[in-house]
Amino acid sequence: MKTSFYIKFLFFFVFLFSFNDLNSRIVDTIEALENQSLGDESAPIKMIEFASLTCGHCAKFHNEVFPRIKKNYIDNGKIFFTYQDFPLDKFALKASVIARCSGKDKYFSFLKVLYKKQKDWTRSQDPFKSLLKIAKLGGLKNDEIKVCVSNKSIEDGILKKRLNSTKNFEIKATPTIYINGKKYNGDLTFEALKLKLDSLIN
Repeated sequence: MKTSFYIKFLFFFVFLFSFNDLNSRIVDTIEALENQSLGDESAPIKMIEFASLTCGHCAKFHNEVFPRIKKNYIDNGKIFFTYQDFPLDKFALKASVIARCSGKDKYFSFLKVLYKKQKDWTRSQDPFKSLLKIAKLGGLKNDEIKVCVSNKSIEDGILKKRLNSTKNFEIKATPTIYINGKKYNGDLTFEALKLKLDSLIN
């Protein structure tokens, strides 16, 4: 009788642990797929960027223009900025997954490194292996990286968002920027963007 009781108790404990572990993974996936944003949500300007981590023009924008946008508009409450993944190939997709697995606190730091080192990892003999090295340098552990890159739910979620972006925002190239709900068709230089942004603030 006691043996039967202990077996039932053990079965219940294993079931409960498995359920909690599954629930934890679901929460992690949901959090990973949340919009990644910077700035004050009540800012007068809402800017959305659709970009791919293997896109050269996206890297140029993030390395040369975005830091000035952040300093002059995001950090002082003028812009609420949202980054949307629009992966153009399998390595951009994997990079997006890894960046999202890093968590909200590290996400934009990961983006910064991935764009800064884009030529290094995209042109290496094994881009995926190079991505894993960057992930480790960013503080992710081996087991965390394995769980992350094998999480099909995050991949599927990113691809679903990309499909929705194609339909709802008519994205045909990267980077594409929307400002207050309207597609920005000007040059992606700081000077050109400054003229546009200042006209909306003043």
